[in-house]
Amino acid sequence: MALNNPVIQNITDLILYIFRIIVPLVSIIVISKCFTSLKRGRRREDPVVILEDMVTHDVIPVLYWENSMGRSKSCDIVLHDPTASRDHAVLMRRESGWIVTDTGSKAGTFVNGTRVKDRMQILPGDSIAMGSTALMLKRTSDAKNSKPPKRTIRHAASPAGLLTATTFVQLLLCIQACLAGGKFSYLPAVPFGAIFAMEWMLYLYSMKGLGHVSFELETIAFLLSGIGILLISGTGVENTYVQLGALAGGIILFCVMLWFLSDLDRVMRWRLAIGIFAILLFVANLLLAREHNGARNWISLGPVSVQPSEFIKIAFVFVGASTLDRLQTAKNLTGFIGFSAVCMGALFLMRDFGTACIFFITFLIIAFMRSGSVRTIALICAVAAFGAFLILKFKPYVAQRFAAWRHVWEHVNESGGYQQTRVLSYSASGGLFGLGLGDGWLKKVFASTQDLVFGMICEELGILLAVVIVLTLALLMVYARSDATRTRSTFYSISACAAGGMLLFQTCLNVFGATDVLPMTGVTLPFISMGGSSMVAVWGLLAFIKASDERTYAARRKS
Repeated sequence: MALNNPVIQNITDLILYIFRIIVPLVSIIVISKCFTSLKRGRRREDPVVILEDMVTHDVIPVLYWENSMGRSKSCDIVLHDPTASRDHAVLMRRESGWIVTDTGSKAGTFVNGTRVKDRMQILPGDSIAMGSTALMLKRTSDAKNSKPPKRTIRHAASPAGLLTATTFVQLLLCIQACLAGGKFSYLPAVPFGAIFAMEWMLYLYSMKGLGHVSFELETIAFLLSGIGILLISGTGVENTYVQLGALAGGIILFCVMLWFLSDLDRVMRWRLAIGIFAILLFVANLLLAREHNGARNWISLGPVSVQPSEFIKIAFVFVGASTLDRLQTAKNLTGFIGFSAVCMGALFLMRDFGTACIFFITFLIIAFMRSGSVRTIALICAVAAFGAFLILKFKPYVAQRFAAWRHVWEHVNESGGYQQTRVLSYSASGGLFGLGLGDGWLKKVFASTQDLVFGMICEELGILLAVVIVLTLALLMVYARSDATRTRSTFYSISACAAGGMLLFQTCLNVFGATDVLPMTGVTLPFISMGGSSMVAVWGLLAFIKASDERTYAARRKS
């Protein structure tokens, strides 16, 4: 239905312009309050238990759920004892209580005089002997002159209030889509209604059904997913149906993974099977995949196309992360390096160089967190750089894909620079608050809702909202890193940082590739770009970050 009356059209344009201003401002408020609430909800680093030296009676505070003990200065609990090994033992807390694991020490670890063979439970009042050192585990309340830690009451933002504000942003975008092009259509209300139903159903299930106390990360994900789906609706509502189905699948995967990650022993038992399954997915991809935009990374299953490498990202994090007791006893990265080499080799054969870069950066994050060796990382980077040189030298078709990089204006009407020059031009035309959802021109360029979606955001929704989206994805990595020392296990620390790093680097490749800062590699913008496999995978990666929050499982134990 056209809005033919000039007065009505002018009023409508003014209202839509106000909406375009409100959307990024409310989004900023939601994002800032979500991350502030995440910070406020973290446990202060007060001792969870204490260890008392049975000879000197010195008190050692135990700050973490997993604590390495040994002579090395890198240990959480340093033993000033020449008879102790550099990495002697690990004291960790599990559902059953506190556990001690010997990590291959020469002198052995003893609990109340009994040697620890694999792992042994320890209770308050029990002693741990390592070399010439004997420590007694005590509750913090048992310490002499102990005072309860001073805690300030810090109120977190209302989860329902933040989700309501998120829904308000989505409603404003829906109205813009309904009135795009000077014509009214009710069809964009369909994806809005579906998003509304999914986000509030997950809220009720999580907060009311499971008794969880936090919903910040889910709110951030729904805000980004909603922006992406409603942006795609401006190119045709029918284009959102697969994306909505993928959002539902991603939410289900998110919930299943949170349940699966709640039991670390279960995670460790399934790591090998998950790694084998990932390799089998690569084999299936190489045998069955069809070529799309120069890369063989899509498998058609009837009317549905699947990109296996997106799901292998989740398996890659699973295999790479490990608990502290296993890190201490097996410091070498041989198994993980071998698995990573298989993944990189398969991606090279698939010509999916963007995903290969994402895997490599994630590998570096995991390798550094597992080994702590800068020299090891430097050696790996040197080998990778040499391998890249050989590929460009003996595989000239690879170099040809990046021939137009930094020279796109010399190829304005050619395949090498056509897309990026349009992104740069149309992005600038959007200004601070955009032309309006559905009123841009970039949507007519090939891959506008996928590789070039950052340009669509700038043109239709404004540079301000585009910057907010990129900063939000960057802050997920910052949060994962800052929360690393407060998680229940190094598995959660490593997997959260790896997932956050993967999302951040993928964002950089998409944004900088579309704007010609980096070569264009054809990766999606997390939560935003059209792509069912990508949408499901990013929600799976979000589960790793969610699992690192101690409140996620603390609430479940109370319920």
